[in-house]
Amino acid sequence: MDYKFTVLDRFLRYVKVDTQSDPHSDSIPSTEKQKDLSRLLVQELKELGVNDAEMDDLGYVYATIPANTEKAVPVICFCSHVDTSPESSGTNVIPVIHENYDGRVLVLPADNNIKIDPAAHPELAKKIGNDIVTADGTTLLGADNKAGVAAIMDTAHYFMSHPEVKHGAIRILFTPDEEIGRGADAVNIEKLGADFGYTVDGEALGSFEDETFSAHMVNIKIEGVNFHPGFAKGKLESALKAACAFVDRLPKDTWSPETTEGREGFVHPYEMTGGVEHAEFTMIIRSFVDSDLVEYENRLRSILEQVVNDFPNSTFSFEVSEQYRNMKNVIEKCPQVSEYAIEAIERAGLEPRIGSIRGGTDGSKLSFMGLPCPNIFAGEHSFHSKMEWASVQDMQKAVETLINLACIWEERG
Repeated sequence: MDYKFTVLDRFLRYVKVDTQSDPHSDSIPSTEKQKDLSRLLVQELKELGVNDAEMDDLGYVYATIPANTEKAVPVICFCSHVDTSPESSGTNVIPVIHENYDGRVLVLPADNNIKIDPAAHPELAKKIGNDIVTADGTTLLGADNKAGVAAIMDTAHYFMSHPEVKHGAIRILFTPDEEIGRGADAVNIEKLGADFGYTVDGEALGSFEDETFSAHMVNIKIEGVNFHPGFAKGKLESALKAACAFVDRLPKDTWSPETTEGREGFVHPYEMTGGVEHAEFTMIIRSFVDSDLVEYENRLRSILEQVVNDFPNSTFSFEVSEQYRNMKNVIEKCPQVSEYAIEAIERAGLEPRIGSIRGGTDGSKLSFMGLPCPNIFAGEHSFHSKMEWASVQDMQKAVETLINLACIWEERG
């Protein structure tokens, strides 16, 4: 593609903005600092000539690349999220470019104990000759999802500077709080005004996903019996010990993130606090089959009941909340959404890698809000960790794919 990409410069700029979300906050967005990047994106869009770009009070960015065709073309939306995972620091990110990658183990300069080994990261082994971006070892990189943000912004730059390339109206949506499962919660669908959408939040080059887990969250509280430890015999019942016993009774070789792959579901305890009198922890439940969720919940509750029976004066609560549903249920009713994306990937000279997301995206909720919304690759890898990395060439291919996709919708109009 004969185009001077701007995606790398944008990406390097965006990752330096601290945008971590906070699962313990009830505000929207969960952290005000996410708006720092949203404001920057609005400013850059206006500089490109996208005059209606705006950020609402909740930190959502809406903008339109106007149609330049006489055809009646459905309005499509490109969406990415500005927040980064709360699981690893996103403060003072220092990106490092490893030019012309030669297959070596990448040792991060600020912490030589952090090594990205292609033997353990098979996608990295495929990137010989690419320019690889990592953080310096003190933070995550933020490629999830600033690689997607940068790709969408470069796509906007392309269309605004190439008016001869025909396309329909393209709506841009940047959301906060996707990493904590709330990204699409406050999207104004009527205001967005799109017919079909695509999140740009995928991993491997050429990947396309139109299926996600269905997801529930379980909050468990255990109330124990506190007593002075010097006089506690026959009286004290530790809520913390009960919680640990429950986690210990979960299967060790199956039914967990570290033992499953493909379309296998899992349960995952990921946060616990407490002491003798009170313990509380949160679990996530994932399956591609909706009916599995209730089965998993019943199994967990049964294990918990067995554990708490060993603490006769202790009690527990078990609260389930829905997070999102498998977007395949919606997207399969409008096959052109997937067909055009796959063709766009092929036009970029890539072999499409069609699969399922072992996680959730804003596209899950957006699909059930009336905007069928599968996911396109952005070139982000090993996210949520200090070993996160991205390929510059993959991000450029993501831009090319988005450009192709908008053109295909216009051609079919």
